[in-house]
Amino acid sequence: MLYKAKLVAGSPLCELGESPVWHPILNEMFWVDITRGIVHRLDIRTRNFRHYDVGSMVGAVVPAVGDYMLIVAAEKGILGLTESGKLDLLVEYPDSEMPNNRFNDGKCDAAGRFWIGSMNKNVVPKAGNLYCFEGKTLQLKQAGVTISNGLTWSPDKRTMYYIDTFEHCVWAYDFELESGKTSNKRVLFEVPKEAGAPDGMTIDSKGRVWIAHWGGAAVRCWNPVNGETEAIVEVPAPHVTSCSFGGPDLDTLYITTAREGLTEKLLSEFPLNGQLFSIRVNANGLVADTFHS
Repeated sequence: MLYKAKLVAGSPLCELGESPVWHPILNEMFWVDITRGIVHRLDIRTRNFRHYDVGSMVGAVVPAVGDYMLIVAAEKGILGLTESGKLDLLVEYPDSEMPNNRFNDGKCDAAGRFWIGSMNKNVVPKAGNLYCFEGKTLQLKQAGVTISNGLTWSPDKRTMYYIDTFEHCVWAYDFELESGKTSNKRVLFEVPKEAGAPDGMTIDSKGRVWIAHWGGAAVRCWNPVNGETEAIVEVPAPHVTSCSFGGPDLDTLYITTAREGLTEKLLSEFPLNGQLFSIRVNANGLVADTFHS
């Protein structure tokens, strides 16, 4: 099935849009501009846009319950963000021996743990890591990744899916929800280079993974059993970074894009680069898991 994403009118222009997530309590869409250190917010009922300035590069946000509205993975560390815009440092950035590293994509599991990856700003191979934050400390879960990116879990929460963009594949792990332990790492399926590099990822209620393709101008819906593409969402921007289901019925796919890394010619040819897109699809997402602050 083929879809064509539409611009969300009035959406801000991001240098490197990423990490869209539908807040299940506030019923609003959040996403970030990594380079500019901005957290964006959209109330789809009123079409009202708001933003929060983090003051440094920000890799991802996840919804939270308790003391904070969101948990933010920023250049200085993991932060708690309140509705009023107050930021609290919860734990310092871990890669102190790699000062040119930053957080990239991340997501919460069903137990409320925040999984967040890092990467080198100059994309040094194997310089990044994957961490898990449970509220006090960051635990190293996997070392030696290059571009830590999309994360999601199967509907039964027994399998974790993970993307290191550099590897052009989706990894699968057996996952123990109670402990957060991963095991039996394996390649779920390879992503052909002509599709574009795999970036951010989400999952639908049928267990299919929807992957944003950097350089591919599309989001593709993949069957995790056979690695076949079941749907394509064309996006009028080459650098598609991530996607998330949102809306009251979680049947609208919200898609972030980037201007970073594009030539002036491509920026002129695709003037909507960096903006937010959406499209209603024949699928429903799962409610985003929240961090318990």
